[in-house]
Amino acid sequence: MTDFRREFGTFVEKAVAKYLENNGFRILRHQYKSPFGEIDLVCQDGDEVVFVEVKARHTSTFGYPEESVTPHKLRHIVRCGQSYLQSRNINTSWRIDVIAVEFSESICITHLKAIDIPDGVW
Repeated sequence: MTDFRREFGTFVEKAVAKYLENNGFRILRHQYKSPFGEIDLVCQDGDEVVFVEVKARHTSTFGYPEESVTPHKLRHIVRCGQSYLQSRNINTSWRIDVIAVEFSESICITHLKAIDIPDGVW
């Protein structure tokens, strides 16, 4: 990954973490890594653990950021999330949220809550 992409990704994740905190979430972990991949942010929202995938675009050339979260990526997040919960002996409800950030004339944040994997792609 180039330095620009890494710096851009870190900047966006920090901004999203601040957004989530301002909306009542508690950040538990940044960039959780497991044998199944990585989760950008692990948060607490009330009684629920939330695994957050952050996607950002600085141009619209390749479409909306949330369009890049594929069923394949969601399966990895599920496996990573299960690993996180098991490694900490946590037995509570959880969900996956996607936060899309678009940079154009202004910053636009779209928070998609409780994303599910479409039927038949497991």
